[in-house]
Amino acid sequence: MKAFVVDKYKKKAALRLADMPEPSLGADDILVQVHAASVNPLDGKIRDGAFKLFLPYRTPFILGHDVAGTVVEVGNNVRRFKVGDAVYARPRDHRIGTFAEFIAIRESDVALKPNNLNMAEAASIPLVGLTAWQALVEVGNVKPGQKVFIQAGSGGVGTIAIQLAKHLGAFVATTVSTGNVEMVKKLGADLVIDYKTRDFEKVLSGYDLVLNSQDTKTLDKSLNVLKPGGKAISISGPPDPAFAKKLGMNPFFKLVMRLLSRGIRKKAKRLGSSYAFLFMRAQGQQLSEITSLIESGAIRPVIDRVFPFEKTGDALAYVETGRARGKVVITIESHTK
Repeated sequence: MKAFVVDKYKKKAALRLADMPEPSLGADDILVQVHAASVNPLDGKIRDGAFKLFLPYRTPFILGHDVAGTVVEVGNNVRRFKVGDAVYARPRDHRIGTFAEFIAIRESDVALKPNNLNMAEAASIPLVGLTAWQALVEVGNVKPGQKVFIQAGSGGVGTIAIQLAKHLGAFVATTVSTGNVEMVKKLGADLVIDYKTRDFEKVLSGYDLVLNSQDTKTLDKSLNVLKPGGKAISISGPPDPAFAKKLGMNPFFKLVMRLLSRGIRKKAKRLGSSYAFLFMRAQGQQLSEITSLIESGAIRPVIDRVFPFEKTGDALAYVETGRARGKVVITIESHTK
């Protein structure tokens, strides 16, 4: 099968289009013919080697963390899916590889595709949808009437997180550039701050939760807008001791994680708030919950551009400019006809 692979960890390295063997199918796996895959900043970070100390891949490996497609084979233990089902997923770590014609995915990581989305739209959802769900529902426990600050509201995570937070009954503030103000208002944002003209730290106060996706300096400022008891959840770091424990890291890496996040954790404690690092995980049941919200109209995908499969490298380069509004998707035309 055709696939885009990483030959070696290197910053901004080009992906190579290669002939790779079709995936082998385990008893708990389903084999999916890929119709569409979306591109995430995480793909570039994996290629660059940013996470190779705790999330190593043996090169060459196939990149890609989001997929929508059709089930073409199921393992002996699979009960929830059958051949011909339209599905979508964020495959678990160490099982990625959606920039390919086929991928084998653990059954528990998969959900049926929303009926009201096409394949490209569906492929845009899993990683960002699960990130928003795990931040706001699982960790943040957002309740009606709470105030939530979502940074970078026009990005992939931001566009979904705004809609989910509104569905949960929160008052939502976000930051965007001037050209994206109206877009995020249409998604439901109550207070929109143009970061080119205003400093969110001087505008916001008394927030229950901040979802940080920016640098450490922005995270530090974000703690100042929280009320006592508030939570800062970051998807861009720094990692914390709880993350190291969850991954079962050795004592050295646990110490490293503790040191990396010590300053932020100490400041949060001093302010009476808390800090948590979120590295989202594959979860098919949560994705099914998101499916219900999409089919009810509570959440809709936001897609900036769609690239053909052979332009996957260009799609990744565009994502890395940081200018995408919503998601960037690649499609395999031979599979979608």
